[in-house]
Amino acid sequence: MSSTEDENLADLKDWWSRNGKPLVTGGLLALVIVFGWQAYHKYQSNQSQGASILYQQLLETTLTPDGKPDAARVADLAGKLNTEFAGSAYAQYGSLFVAKVAVDSGKLDDAATELKAIIAKPANPALGEIARQRLAQVLGAQNKADEALKLLEGDADKAFLATREELKGDLLVQLGRTDEANAAYQKAKAALSDEAAVGGLQIKLDDLAKGDA
Repeated sequence: MSSTEDENLADLKDWWSRNGKPLVTGGLLALVIVFGWQAYHKYQSNQSQGASILYQQLLETTLTPDGKPDAARVADLAGKLNTEFAGSAYAQYGSLFVAKVAVDSGKLDDAATELKAIIAKPANPALGEIARQRLAQVLGAQNKADEALKLLEGDADKAFLATREELKGDLLVQLGRTDEANAAYQKAKAALSDEAAVGGLQIKLDDLAKGDA
């Protein structure tokens, strides 16, 4: 990889690592866990418990001393979900985990493959949007910002508007289109409460205002 690609990959890994924090800095992973937990209970009550058990085991792979899941274990469990419950939300949650592990290992092509499969036929709109935004991040790290922006065209559900617009801003900064980036960041800020709009997003706006971006 070139130094620019290395920097983009580092930024992408940092983005993924922050997904457990509040919206904008990492609400996507929080949504995955919430939706997965809701689906887990629903699946238990009216269908076979097989997929929910596999998914729970997949979640438990993160419970390690260093917080890093076993890549082989993740691949095995995700593979079983895709084989036994293909197309289900559980299988796609598994694919998100596989994509994250691939990003952490610098295997961006592998991550993109997992995410594209979800986007092609998402089990629900939320999963489709999560995969779309994460793929845009991966493409940005591969210096394919134009392609990433095309993924983010059109309207987004209100729950995902802020993260989508902030991501668009990041990609536009990468392309040197700072005026458009500022507009995207402003849209992201407007979609949030005053409390949530502070922090990283405000720093990006301030940097653009200073001409530092």
